[in-house]
Amino acid sequence: MFTGIIEELGTVESLDLLDGDAARLTIRARLVTEDAGHGDSIAVNGCCLTVVDHGGATFTADVMRETLRRTSLGGLEKGSPVNLERAVTAHERLGGHIVQGHVDGTGTIAARTPGEHWEDVRVATSPAILRYVAEKGSIAIDGVSLTVTDVDDESGTFGVSLIPTTLELTVLGRNQVGDTVNLEVDVIAKYVDRLLGAGNTAGDTAGNTAGNVKDNGGVR
Repeated sequence: MFTGIIEELGTVESLDLLDGDAARLTIRARLVTEDAGHGDSIAVNGCCLTVVDHGGATFTADVMRETLRRTSLGGLEKGSPVNLERAVTAHERLGGHIVQGHVDGTGTIAARTPGEHWEDVRVATSPAILRYVAEKGSIAIDGVSLTVTDVDDESGTFGVSLIPTTLELTVLGRNQVGDTVNLEVDVIAKYVDRLLGAGNTAGDTAGNTAGNVKDNGGVR
């Protein structure tokens, strides 16, 4: 699990496509490799990847077909900057929001409006993702935890505002209009939607289970 607070900008050393079905990604980074071990999780532009090799301030991860299909990682090139965050530990502060590193899909930078103290950014995405986006809710864009400023269902876009620190220390400060970004919606919204979609079936099952427990004196 992650928090959406980017620790470091890394640089892609190589992206080797394996028969178009998978890829092996190597990234150079100083901070996140200090304590990296085999099997550790590192979020790359919001995608949770597993370290399979490391050394010399680089780490390598395998990228499977589902990840290539759902995210923008397949479009990375040697020298591309990427947002990096190590998995959170139990004693750390949750500075952003609960981010799983499970990208739901992609969006496109539709507009950027610079301001004196921040920059407003609009992102276009599919209705399937936009349904989970709520004003003042949380969303991860390329792994960055951000607050949604507004949602426009008619145009299929939502807005976020980026402070100078975000612009300076993440790839969002470098993205241009038309660029593809990874999106992960709030996991709570997905579970609520799933539970509501189950209708009365889940409720009936829960009710029957509760009744059985009560009838047996709490012993099943």
